[in-house]
Amino acid sequence: MDENYVPYRIVTEGGTGEIEEKKSRFLATVCPAESEEEALACIEDVKKRYWDARHHCFAYIIGRKAQIIRYSDDGEPGGTAGRPILEVLAGQELKNTVVIVTRYFGGTLLGTGGLVRAYTQAAQAGLAASKTAWMRYGTMLRMQTDYTGVGKIQYLLGQRALTPAETVYTQEVSIRVMVPLEKKEELWKAVTEATGARAVMTEEDSYYFIDKEEQV
Repeated sequence: MDENYVPYRIVTEGGTGEIEEKKSRFLATVCPAESEEEALACIEDVKKRYWDARHHCFAYIIGRKAQIIRYSDDGEPGGTAGRPILEVLAGQELKNTVVIVTRYFGGTLLGTGGLVRAYTQAAQAGLAASKTAWMRYGTMLRMQTDYTGVGKIQYLLGQRALTPAETVYTQEVSIRVMVPLEKKEELWKAVTEATGARAVMTEEDSYYFIDKEEQV
């Protein structure tokens, strides 16, 4: 796999999670953010929503190569909030994502270890309630074949969990399918062999696409 086109995970639908530790409430809010401006807007929205809370700690990673990384303890002891949230994001390979954990103080000090654990668990709870997807780099392939080759191609696509974006039946059959970069050459060879080189394949656009949605 070319290191310029490695897969990465994004949040397609943000969620919220909550934990309680010694009467302190930790509310996690997860937002997709394709830019730092979007991440900051989400943070401001959370601050307005929970205006009476003591802390709004956050972390975000922007860009498929993690070009922008920011985190904040927002008044908590250094290294006990923002960094743990960031480590949860990085550990789950998430990009273009911001997690804000809002704390309502319960009156009991948690200590350094307790804070790290609470902010980590809250971030994990928020992400568990979110929908995510893998972004993979691939090419849209167009395959034109006669009717005797359709079943063979459909079988090969099914083996590789590839779903056609379009199938058009005329005098011939035209199938368009998005193929991850790492599967393209192998599929091309398999289709050529299965159809006796009668299928005509052409490459259309190449870009990142959502492979499949899954829970973290």
